Amino acid sequence: MEVTAYCPCGKCNGYTRGSWKFLKLDFWNRYVSEGPDRGARYTGRTASGDKLRTPRPGLFSRDSLEHPWKIPVRIVAFPILGLKRYGTIAADTDYYPFGTRMYIPGWGWGVVTDRGSAIKGPDRLDILFSTHRKANQWGRRQVEVWIDR
Repeated sequence: MEVTAYCPCGKCNGYTRGSWKFLKLDFWNRYVSEGPDRGARYTGRTASGDKLRTPRPGLFSRDSLEHPWKIPVRIVAFPILGLKRYGTIAADTDYYPFGTRMYIPGWGWGVVTDRGSAIKGPDRLDILFSTHRKANQWGRRQVEVWIDR
């Protein structure tokens, strides 16, 4: 599949901070900047109503075997990092309904909770990264995706 990356920033998600109606002084508010909902408040939620999430491998994972020095940090310093979390995947919901779990090598496990405007067809996915830099590093890749039905 062709897998592209995006992040929670306004450039990737099509929102802008502040409104000209308030002379851009309300910079803490976000508004949709393109599409049919232009000018509406941007909520930061996915199409299924879920929060945007990046994957976290959890304590008992392949990542812990490959990087054993991360185990004490996951247990002592940040115990929440020991819990596994699925990341956000945007897909065409005609082919992959909301809730479909997938494993993407180099990124991790994710759940289809979003749909993108450019994501059409069964061989296109969009995955969420925490920063714009990481999303640009991933770019666009052809990877073999495992689908857990």
